[in-house]
Amino acid sequence: MALATPLLEDAILKAFEESSKIKIDTESNSDNSDKSEKARKNTAKALAEAIETFIKSGTVNTTVTTTGGTSAQTGTGTGKIS
Repeated sequence: MALATPLLEDAILKAFEESSKIKIDTESNSDNSDKSEKARKNTAKALAEAIETFIKSGTVNTTVTTTGGTSAQTGTGTGKIS
């Protein structure tokens, strides 16, 4: 299965839109700082969740090469997200 890029784009857009909804009182330094920090943290969390979901939406294809007879069923392989 290919990676779900449109879903990642939608999730990123949603994270930024939610961040934009936080109202900041520019007259209050403490309120400005607190809400700005909250907006950044919320955005970072939403982006991390979106990226994790995106990565997990892919398929990993691996090739394992073993040596020996039919009893040699263990080995190492490398994989790529496709």
